[in-house]
Amino acid sequence: MTTLLRTLLEYEGYVVLGRHDCMNFEGILEIIRQEKPDMVLLDVHLRQLNGFDLLHMIRQDTGLQQPRVLMSSGMDLGMESRVEGADGFILKPYMPEELINKIQETLGT
Repeated sequence: MTTLLRTLLEYEGYVVLGRHDCMNFEGILEIIRQEKPDMVLLDVHLRQLNGFDLLHMIRQDTGLQQPRVLMSSGMDLGMESRVEGADGFILKPYMPEELINKIQETLGT
C-alpha cells in the first residue's frame, strides 16, 4: 500500500519521505525533525505504534516546525483525530482523487 501511495503522490508532484525500518516514536520524530515536511500522512493504527500517541508527540515537540498532520483510518475517527490535534482526516478506503483533494485541503493549497 505504501508503494502505491508513494507512486500516486510522486506522480502528483509531491516529494514523499517514508521509512519502513523505523518502528519507534523517537526514530520517526527524528526523521520529521531532519526532513521538515509540510505534512505528515499518519495512520491511526500503525503496526506496533499508536498514531494518536505519535500525533501528541509531534504536537509537543518544540524542535519541530509543526507540520500539518492528516490522519487516516479504516474506522471513522475524524472527530477523534481533530480533538487529538490533527489538521484533517481521511477514511479508508479512499480513491486517489479523494486523497489528493484532502491533502490539498490540509495544506491549504
